[in-house]
Amino acid sequence: MKYFYIITNRGKDPELKVTDEISAYLRTHGCRVQTDGEIQTNTECIVVLGGDGTMIRAARDYGKLSIPMIGINLGTLGYLAGTDRDGVRPTLDKLMADQYLLDDRMMLKGKVFKSGVFAGEELALNDIVIARGGSIKVIQFKIYVNGEYLNQYTADGIIVATPTGSTAYNLSAGGPIVEPNADIVLITPISPHTLNNRSIVLSAKNHISVEIVVPEGKEAAECFAAFDGGEEVPLNPKDVIEIDRSDYRTRICKLSRVSFLETLRNKMSE
Repeated sequence: MKYFYIITNRGKDPELKVTDEISAYLRTHGCRVQTDGEIQTNTECIVVLGGDGTMIRAARDYGKLSIPMIGINLGTLGYLAGTDRDGVRPTLDKLMADQYLLDDRMMLKGKVFKSGVFAGEELALNDIVIARGGSIKVIQFKIYVNGEYLNQYTADGIIVATPTGSTAYNLSAGGPIVEPNADIVLITPISPHTLNNRSIVLSAKNHISVEIVVPEGKEAAECFAAFDGGEEVPLNPKDVIEIDRSDYRTRICKLSRVSFLETLRNKMSE
């Protein structure tokens, strides 16, 4: 690799000290480095400085370009990062020598329909969350899989997660941890008003629809949809989100053969 684009979380590197160090190191080895502006078509690698949140935003912004990414963790938790600040130079050396593997991660595509009319589409690497807003009222929604009714929930919300997102909000809500290369989708309710608080695991080939409902005689609770914890889309009764596996995948550079189980074991012991 010789052509790099650097994305920096200014909250983690406010004076751009790490960014400048990386840029200088790459340039002294004959590489072209870009830190702002429109990404060039011949870019071979996107270096993401920050934490998992920065990596996820980069995946949403640039996932359609299919450019490999490497995360350098400047935060406290980094399931997606390839290294931390102490390992920057060895990591860059391996990238420049093409000593890496590519780890493809599935993404979700969510289409929002408001009153039956298409209102927008977003990608998500981790999850699509439908949750209540500022009100303490719970929301109600129906889940359909391939057009077939699955269940109706009364809950604080619902998480539709990828395997990558299984260690994020899904895990906090009691959902299972899934190997990141699996080809499945997780549906996990958030604080459901039922004795059955179980996640549902489906093949990623399935088409999932979530419809907001309001029982007759009751007032609608404020709710929204969030894609990877980012942009929030307000939802009203009878609005629907249709969720499918995206045609785009996030490509992450993997520099070691450390297994998912070893990474998970290390994170669980921290």
